[in-house]
Amino acid sequence: MTHESAPSHLTAIRDSYDTVAAAYVQLVKNPEELDPLSRAMLAAFAESVQTAGLGPVADLGCGPGKVTAHLAALGVPAFGVDLSPKMIELAGRAHPHLSFTVGSMTALALRDGELGGILAYYSTHHTPPEQLPVVYAEFHRTLAPGGLLMLAGYVGDEEYLRLRTTQAYGGHPVSYESHLLPAEKIAELLNRAGFVITSRLVQEPGEVVKRTVATFLARKPALPHMP
Repeated sequence: MTHESAPSHLTAIRDSYDTVAAAYVQLVKNPEELDPLSRAMLAAFAESVQTAGLGPVADLGCGPGKVTAHLAALGVPAFGVDLSPKMIELAGRAHPHLSFTVGSMTALALRDGELGGILAYYSTHHTPPEQLPVVYAEFHRTLAPGGLLMLAGYVGDEEYLRLRTTQAYGGHPVSYESHLLPAEKIAELLNRAGFVITSRLVQEPGEVVKRTVATFLARKPALPHMP
């Protein structure tokens, strides 16, 4: 997909995160500095992927690769994909032992069933709701049967919230929107895409998180055994 043919929301996301990439690295916490629940969910995902042994993990919307490297440190074969070339440049520079590529989760350059796991960590809330089935279908397509998905991000409390942002990460100009769906709606869309949700955690706003956050662990059903 060329820049000229990319949907407008993808262009806005790519250009905005190219703009804020250097500031993002400085301002966003390292995984080791996250709250205990967030670290525990990442650890549970990593252990589950290792136990399943079905293939590598794609960190989709990996940004500068901090979480990708965290997974690798936990023993998971992980690589990163992000829409922003600048983010990928910074990720490769910071973590030269790992693989990072520019790409869109709406059309992943991966084979069917290639992955043992997918991590979408605060990386889908800029996607308009009508495009989420496309994204979730790509997740399902590229996961091996029995493969695992961890999806985390901001959600609306009881209804859909659409937020437009013009400045972020130290006042840099951006042009993306955030689409915060209720957790139940995200669960419904994941189920429609063919996933079985095995766990969900909702963290309410407070000292730890400023907006409601939902984390889902889900599995692509394994193929039935042949008699």
